Amino acid sequence: MTNMLQDDFSLKNKRKNYLLNIRSLPPIPTVVVQLTQILNDPMTSTHQIGNLISQDQALTTKILTVANSPLYGLPRKVPSIDFAILVLGFEQIKQIVIALSLMDTFKNENSKYWNRKSFWMHSFLTAMMAKNIAAEKKYPKTNEAFTAGLLHDLGISVIQKYFNREFVEINELVSTNFIPYSEAELAILDLTHAEIGKILCDKWNLPVSLSDSILYHHNPSQAEENKKLAAIVHLADYTTQQLGFGKFLWDEEFTLDTSVIDILELGGLDYVESLMENYGDQLKQQLESVSF
Repeated sequence: MTNMLQDDFSLKNKRKNYLLNIRSLPPIPTVVVQLTQILNDPMTSTHQIGNLISQDQALTTKILTVANSPLYGLPRKVPSIDFAILVLGFEQIKQIVIALSLMDTFKNENSKYWNRKSFWMHSFLTAMMAKNIAAEKKYPKTNEAFTAGLLHDLGISVIQKYFNREFVEINELVSTNFIPYSEAELAILDLTHAEIGKILCDKWNLPVSLSDSILYHHNPSQAEENKKLAAIVHLADYTTQQLGFGKFLWDEEFTLDTSVIDILELGGLDYVESLMENYGDQLKQQLESVSF
């Protein structure tokens, strides 16, 4: 048994090392580095931050889309980046920029087994749900919940882009053997998309609580660094799938880890059902108003 465990660990390390050594695997986006640097200066102005972000028109559009989201619930329309910074604050803008920039890094073209819009919408709605659940449960870092929600499935897009042959094999295995994607990932790659997401977060030196929540977004009870954040992302992910808004194929066999009830002090399954029902109309509005 010991030898089998050692062999499994060795194989996973080989996959991890291969992933980290892919020459085209991008570093953390320049805009994230620059934004972090200027935010460390207490004299930085809203206008300076706005100028930096505005250099990337696609990023600007997406930030305004987030700020004007029905799930965000702002009382008035946000027409410009400078106004978005004033309304949302430096830290929230930083988290949005980090999340959107990292997602954009792995932007892939559509193919037989890949629908880019479906992936983006699922990630975005999960992020907005995570932020709202975090606020409702008085989690102190709702911005962090948004980022974790947006990046929770980042590993899937990495598989599609850098392990495309294996990506196709995973999909074919699922369709022919009728097994969950998580089992197919392990059968083909010996790594799950959650593990790949964590590897990338570590490579980019993102907070441990963030990488931990990505690693355990399907089983938050196993999280080591921040069970509450992992539970928030898990519940947000589950909600989008159950309500049918922002559904994503790889989550078809998604089951609720009932430990979230205790972790988030939800009281019981009835509360979980009512929480999801309360967000149903907002998710529907979101889908109707947003397109990436």
